[in-house]
Amino acid sequence: MEQTIKILIYIHAFLGGLGLIFGMMSILVKKGGINHKKAGKIFSYAMVISSLISLFVARMPNHENLFLFLIGIFTIYMVFSGNRALTLKSKLKLKADTIDKLISGIMLVASIVMIVIGIYGMVNKIDKSILYIFFGGLGGFMALKDFQTFKAFTENKNAWIRNHIGRMIGALIASVTAFMVAGLHIGSLLVWITPTLIGTGYIIYWTKKIKTV
Repeated sequence: MEQTIKILIYIHAFLGGLGLIFGMMSILVKKGGINHKKAGKIFSYAMVISSLISLFVARMPNHENLFLFLIGIFTIYMVFSGNRALTLKSKLKLKADTIDKLISGIMLVASIVMIVIGIYGMVNKIDKSILYIFFGGLGGFMALKDFQTFKAFTENKNAWIRNHIGRMIGALIASVTAFMVAGLHIGSLLVWITPTLIGTGYIIYWTKKIKTV
């Protein structure tokens, strides 16, 4: 069993690295172009499979890690939500469907769990409990924004692209953070939070740019 887990960890790390590379490529190339779409697809598949493996590994004996398990859910949500946002165009559909709502609903529940765990940890002075609150709050905020978008995307022609950018950058943030923490073994709070702050700045930049178009 331990050998199998090691193999899964290697596959997880390889796919995570692949996702990181193609995620960066999707940012650097022209948005909406062929290269952007190809890089985005590879990034999406790599991140989802890598995260699914992490869910399994994070619950195995001697490898239990509740936080990484929840971050795996966070990453999968980001990728799924980001890609589903591409269908939120008034010309493609008139309302959000069950899959859209289910993806965001699961993230909302996971976020509440993370926040509760974080608060419990803070009260009991458990190390790095603030991370549960930070990522739980971020995930919950995005999930709630999804439901707002579901109601208004037919009225706002740019709602889908803002949602897409926000969620895909969120998934990239998760891959960068995982690389720094798991790959480089740098586990300080600053390392956990910095990619999120930089990524959020990027999201804000593009959100404002889209509004001016």
